[in-house]
Formats: sequence, structure tokens, C-alpha cells
Amino acid sequence: MLLRLFGAKLGPRCHFYPKARIWAPWNLLCDDRVSVGDDAELYNPSTLTMGSHCIVSQGAYICGATHEYNDPAFRLVHFPMRLGAYSWICARATVNPGVNVGAGAILALGSVATRDLEPFGIYAGIPARKVKERLRSAVPMSDEQLGLP
Repeated sequence: MLLRLFGAKLGPRCHFYPKARIWAPWNLLCDDRVSVGDDAELYNPSTLTMGSHCIVSQGAYICGATHEYNDPAFRLVHFPMRLGAYSWICARATVNPGVNVGAGAILALGSVATRDLEPFGIYAGIPARKVKERLRSAVPMSDEQLGLP
């Protein structure tokens, strides 16, 4: 309820644990049944869209901005980002600024996503590399519902 008071648009049955940190609730758009764990941080100076059943586990960090390091003013640059339906950002994993996570993709424990993650890919390491495919049958939605071609 508190996130909604500050402008977050949340679908039904979303669950944010008490120690989750959301930098700009007014830039948060969540579909149904999104879950964000304790000590997870969503740094979202631009719009962060989270698809249905998306999970951000404890201690994960979603970073939506950086600084223009060649600019003498060191200005902030921020990016809209999307975490697809049924995607899972595991504990202590990091998603870098401007990186989008495809539907059904998984970013493993402590990994760092520096590039977009393809739908249904399982990624691990620093930087994260695709290590296998997630079974399409693990997600009970059609490609059309997931926004896939």
C-alpha cells in the first residue's frame, strides 16, 4: 500500500518484503504477482517495468543509472528497463544500467548482467554468460502473453 501511495503501479498479489528498497516508486510498473526480497534494491530513476511473476531475490541490485564519465559535469544518465515475465534475478545478483531481462530468463546467484538477457536463458558469472536454456514448459503462459515473437 505504501508503494502505491508514492505512485507505484502494482498489479494484484505483488509482494515486496519489508527491507526491499525502491528508489523511485513513481517509476515502478509491476504486473501481477511480482516479488522483491529483503535487501533487494531497485535503483530506478527511469521507468522500471516488471512482468508477471518476476522475482528479484534478497540482496539483488537493479541499477538503472550511471554517470557520463567523460563529461566534466559527470552528469547522471538513466535508462528505462524491463524485467520480463517469469524472470528471476537470484540473490546478490546485479543488473547493470540499461540491461533488459527477457521473459523466463534467470540471472544466477551473485552474477552481473552487463548485456540484455535473452528470453529463457540461464546466465551465470561476472560478467554473466549464458550457461543453458530454461525449459519453455516451466512457464505457463503463451509466447503471445509473454510478448515474444
